Amino acid sequence: MKVHVHKLASVTYRLDLGHELEISTEIEARAGNVLVVRALEEKRVYDVLELESGRMAHISKGDVIAGALGSRAALRGFVGRVPETIRAGDELHVLNLGGVLGACTSENRDVGHPLRVEVLGMAVRDGRPLSVRDASLPTAETLELKAPLVLVSGTCMNSGKTRAAVEIIFRLSQRGYRVGGAKLTGVAALRDQLNMVDHGAVAALSFLDCGLVSTADVDDLAPVAKGVLNALGPHEVDVVVAETGDGVIGRYGVRSLLEDDELKRKTLCHVLTANDLVAAWGGWRLMREELGLQLHVMAGPATDNEVGSHYVAEELHIAAANARTEGEKLADLVEQLVFGS
Repeated sequence: MKVHVHKLASVTYRLDLGHELEISTEIEARAGNVLVVRALEEKRVYDVLELESGRMAHISKGDVIAGALGSRAALRGFVGRVPETIRAGDELHVLNLGGVLGACTSENRDVGHPLRVEVLGMAVRDGRPLSVRDASLPTAETLELKAPLVLVSGTCMNSGKTRAAVEIIFRLSQRGYRVGGAKLTGVAALRDQLNMVDHGAVAALSFLDCGLVSTADVDDLAPVAKGVLNALGPHEVDVVVAETGDGVIGRYGVRSLLEDDELKRKTLCHVLTANDLVAAWGGWRLMREELGLQLHVMAGPATDNEVGSHYVAEELHIAAANARTEGEKLADLVEQLVFGS
């Protein structure tokens, strides 16, 4: 059976779907598989879908949408999973703006309930289920990227990671470096990597490009991260700025990257963003005492004024640079650590 799809979610962007899709009511409930659903309602909060072009579009009641099955475990957002079985007519939820679909198990009062959708069927091509894995880059056991790595991690969602990452990309690009961008953990959407390109990255990729809709509950993400980073090498980058989604403690697999020996050696600068001083202290202690890692720069709201910056510098002995107000200083610190200049 063929259906006309009104909106193609960005999670499907590598598949070149088109708006006329063949669907089957025999559904394989597996992360990454493409589902076609109908919106059962219209919201005014958390009501948009990121399209395969990167544009944002309001979801209207009755819209037919192509998204992909996946899980989410956001501290400040929805929590959801892929059900064990799915049938046509079942009700699922839009778990994020990228079009990840699943059964919500926990809501967030700031964004209300997730938008409800009715399952129409699973997208198929030549009789086979369509999955985001069908057009993915290969993962890798060995890191082949020659350029050094700047890693931006955070203590939590909304701690300023993306702001710090794009500020570093922007400043280094203006100084003549070819900068690559990477999003290594989180839930699939194009917004952050497009933001990196908008700030001067010659190329930006994410875990979605390696066939993952979400990194929640993945035990070892290092092969995915290495696949993403290796794919940036042919762009002749001088440095890669890589952001990890969510926090260093959580279900998105950040710790598996921090513990990988190859990624440790490649990381010449590690920037941690923290929301407050307790988070700054906890992140510093986690890195130093549990993971044996050195933090080089602290950013985020904890450094919004001299109270936090002074504490970070005097008590934690880490350079503090606020991405919003001290972009040049942040870039100076990164450039010195990576290039010695």
